[in-house]
Amino acid sequence: MFPTILEFPPFVLFGIQFGPFALHTYGLFVAAGFLLGIGWSMREARQRGLNPETVSDLGFYIILGAILGARLLYVLINPTYFWHNPQEILMFWKGGLVFSGGAIMAAILALAFLRIRKQDPWVWMDLLAPGIGLGEAIGRIGCLAAGCCYGASCDLPWAITFHHPDSLAPLNVPLHPTQLYHSLAGLVCFAAILAAKPFVKAPGQLMGLFLVLFGAFRYVIELFRSDYRGDFGPISVTQFIALCAVLLGIYLIFIRNRHVR
Repeated sequence: MFPTILEFPPFVLFGIQFGPFALHTYGLFVAAGFLLGIGWSMREARQRGLNPETVSDLGFYIILGAILGARLLYVLINPTYFWHNPQEILMFWKGGLVFSGGAIMAAILALAFLRIRKQDPWVWMDLLAPGIGLGEAIGRIGCLAAGCCYGASCDLPWAITFHHPDSLAPLNVPLHPTQLYHSLAGLVCFAAILAAKPFVKAPGQLMGLFLVLFGAFRYVIELFRSDYRGDFGPISVTQFIALCAVLLGIYLIFIRNRHVR
């Protein structure tokens, strides 16, 4: 059985059902994004003369932190729903992962791992930066298939409309394809970091560039989203996190290395 989750010419995305077992497009693309990101980071490690096996070891803690943190933040910004539906807290394959929460928890576990291994965390953060952008670009296609992270209604020529009853997005309403905006933002981050790499020497600055670009893109894209992302005064929780990412990125690019010297 191949249930159509989303239709918008000329593309159709599918999920696959084998009796009681299902392969969800959401999980497939999230996994693909993670694996491609790790693969690219291993390539970066080889180019820098570092042990690529450290990336695969680090990957375990990154994926653990990413899943736990992304789901935790989603649950925290939707407390009423999960209070009444606690059995769904761990059903992350149905959608409901907040990238910002996953990035924070993954960073915490990754930094702890690198400290234990007595590795320079900033060298490894720079090494991971382009892979994170690549993973974001691929993984967001899964969000598009599931209908999570959906946009506000619009009448733009590139608007998308969800029809499948299992979609997490409003049905039969043209919406901003914010999932694709996020995916394109990930590609821009990926390309920008690769372009900047020959000119950046100080450890931490490539990750700083990623944080500035990612945070800025995330803040702007949030303006076109319609799903609930929590309230932090006049802005959403994820917009607040995005602003913090921009400030941290500015610190890493312009300030940190002056103190290190």
